[in-house]
Amino acid sequence: MQFIKFIVLFLVSLTTTPFFSLSQKQKLTPEKQLASYEENLSLLRKEHPNQRVMEDLKFFLFGMGDRQKLIYTKGVLKDAKTGSVLKKWNVKKEVIVPSEYLVYLETADNKRISIQENEKGVYINEGGKSIPVTVSKLNLPDFKGFKYAPVLRALHHEVLINVDEGLPVPNFFVYKKPWFRDAAIMGMVLKQTGNVHVIKDWIMQIRDPFDRNNHGISEADNPGEVLFLISLVSDKSHPAVKRTLDSVEQFKKEDFIEGKTDYASHPVFQTKWIKYGLKSLGLSDNYSIPKVYDSYSSLFWWDYKDQHVNGKRFEEGSSFNYPYLVWAEDHFFGETKGILSNQNYPLSWESKASDAYYPGLEVLDNKLIAQKLSPPHTWHASEMFLLLAEFKASKQKSK
Repeated sequence: MQFIKFIVLFLVSLTTTPFFSLSQKQKLTPEKQLASYEENLSLLRKEHPNQRVMEDLKFFLFGMGDRQKLIYTKGVLKDAKTGSVLKKWNVKKEVIVPSEYLVYLETADNKRISIQENEKGVYINEGGKSIPVTVSKLNLPDFKGFKYAPVLRALHHEVLINVDEGLPVPNFFVYKKPWFRDAAIMGMVLKQTGNVHVIKDWIMQIRDPFDRNNHGISEADNPGEVLFLISLVSDKSHPAVKRTLDSVEQFKKEDFIEGKTDYASHPVFQTKWIKYGLKSLGLSDNYSIPKVYDSYSSLFWWDYKDQHVNGKRFEEGSSFNYPYLVWAEDHFFGETKGILSNQNYPLSWESKASDAYYPGLEVLDNKLIAQKLSPPHTWHASEMFLLLAEFKASKQKSK
């Protein structure tokens, strides 16, 4: 079977032109591409000055969408799920360019090699040949015309890399099941970039309106998130719609809903989600958002913003460990408190999550297990992407 797979990939390589090839003249060298990315990231850090100091582990992940997950680090390309080594080089120079999904290498014997991912797949370019490692179709926009185009490309990668065998998981190293809350925000990114197809099969197979990931609790925001996810690929005829609508009855309180989300009551957040889910599928809505304080209300920034009661905001610890919360709050209030990594890559993470299996990071780096730190993270990357995608590049004045 492995031999057949190799032959198929070899034949594909004969008919596929990769986005990047060392045999082609580039407008920019990898060093200049990296400098452009770092300049854009520096611009973002000036506007979002809060940072978390991370260790520079010098790695890059390949395999967006339903492609094989790969890790490059220290001259080695290996399978990210098994740790099996695919290729190894004696490297004297490496340039990792997150915005170009590129690792450029110069070896001790003066060979030039690149590993790059594009819309067709992941390719190793070596000795004038382009060898496909894993292939499938994706849409990877360049975001030309956006203020943070290089950063958006990197964040888009961090969203797509966490689609694992069709499942939109928060981080494929430490989570094996999707969370509807994270998947819904991720779905907004995939809709914008034309990549919903990578999670379509999973959405079509949803039958239970609750993911029950928080110690088996049926969380009251899940039904609205499920309805929205269904709207991305189907309509009210989807098999899960009726069961989802029926499931909401247990949370009804007068004309709103209230239950548990992250072990606490969040009636505003939960009611906003069910209203949005119903609207997404064109279903009738008899719910009213309660006029009470809810710390999660500001996480729902894309609709019903005028229905909010101010109160205590997320604390510094939340931003440090669960940065998606403050990035969502930034989007709601128009602020720039969201925290950034001080490294080029990854830009997103989560840490000290109660339901994450951190030993899964062993194939990447044991230091992350001790820190209970999982980069990159779907919800964080998605919140950053959706906020920064609202900023168009300023037009230069003509001379």
